[in-house]
Formats: sequence, structure tokens, C-alpha cells
Amino acid sequence: MTHNEAQVAGLVLAAGAGRRLGGRPKALLVHRGRPLVEHAVTTLRAAGVARVHVVLGAAADAVREAARLDGCVLVENAGWAEGMGSSLRAGLESAAGTDARAVLVSLVDQPGIGPEAVRRVLGAYEGVDTLASAAYDGVRGHPVLFGAAHWAGIAESATGDQGARTYLKAHEVRFVECGDVAEAYDIDVAADLGRLE
Repeated sequence: MTHNEAQVAGLVLAAGAGRRLGGRPKALLVHRGRPLVEHAVTTLRAAGVARVHVVLGAAADAVREAARLDGCVLVENAGWAEGMGSSLRAGLESAAGTDARAVLVSLVDQPGIGPEAVRRVLGAYEGVDTLASAAYDGVRGHPVLFGAAHWAGIAESATGDQGARTYLKAHEVRFVECGDVAEAYDIDVAADLGRLE
């Protein structure tokens, strides 16, 4: 583990109910034989992120039962129905209770983003002031890297399904191109389920 990786915690947002998927929580969708949430954690670990916080919400008990999340910090977001903003706030709060100096945020429903893209974004870490994001053909995507100096501002602006979007628009973000090593699709609607393996 490099000096950088020790200071960056992973944060997987996995609390959604999958309303557009007919109420199938995305964390429990199966990809390569395992739940998506487990795949997301494995991807971060393969990229060198040792400490991973996972925000659970919808069907949290079923997720705990189905997925092997040993060694992860499981954060239960009681307000998950408010949208992704509440999960991001819960995750940042969890990380703030540790010595992490940055968090690398990934979404549970993007199995096309593998360890190589995560490693590239991790490489942009330069301390608590870091603000970096994967980009796909120049368009901002995930994962995103937030230095601790930004956490309070991000938490304040994270409402509804906005996540960090408002905050990032108002600040300078370093883009790390990952379009050549990852696909940034989401599993959002039934038609997307065919992308799961």
C-alpha cells in the first residue's frame, strides 16, 4: 500500500431502492455471480483502496446477508429515500470519524468501471485539497476523489439526488480521462440489466 492509498478511503454509495428497476435494490443485482455491491468493493480493493465504507439503505439487511462485505465499514442511511445526497452525507460523516484525508466515491450501479480507472483517479490525490474526477471523453463521471477540506461544503450542498454536482460545478475539478479503460454506464432501467454478466 502506498502512502497515498493509506490516506484515501473508498466510499460506495449502495443505498438506492432501484425504483426504475421495479423496486429491485441495485446493491443486490447479480453481476458475475455476486451482488453488485460486492463487485464495487472488490474493484476498489483491487485498485489498492484498503478501507472501504459502504452506505446501505433499501433492503440493508438483505444486502448484509447476501454480500460478502468483510472488513468494510457499513453505514446505514436511514434517510436513503431522500436520494443520493443523503447517502453521500452519511458516507462523508463516516469517513470524517477516521484519519482518512480523502474519499474516493463510487456508485454501486457502474460495473463497467474497473480497477484501472480507480487507480488513475487515485493517482490524482494530492492531499486534503484534492478535487478530482474520472472523465469519459471529457465528460465528468465516477469515481470522484474528494479531499477532506471539501467534505463540509459537499455535505452542505448534497440534497435530493444531486450528490456533489452543485459543489463540483462551483469549484475547479481535475479531470482524469478514463474512457479508454472503462465504460461509465449505469444500471438504471430494465433495459440496462442485459449489461450485467
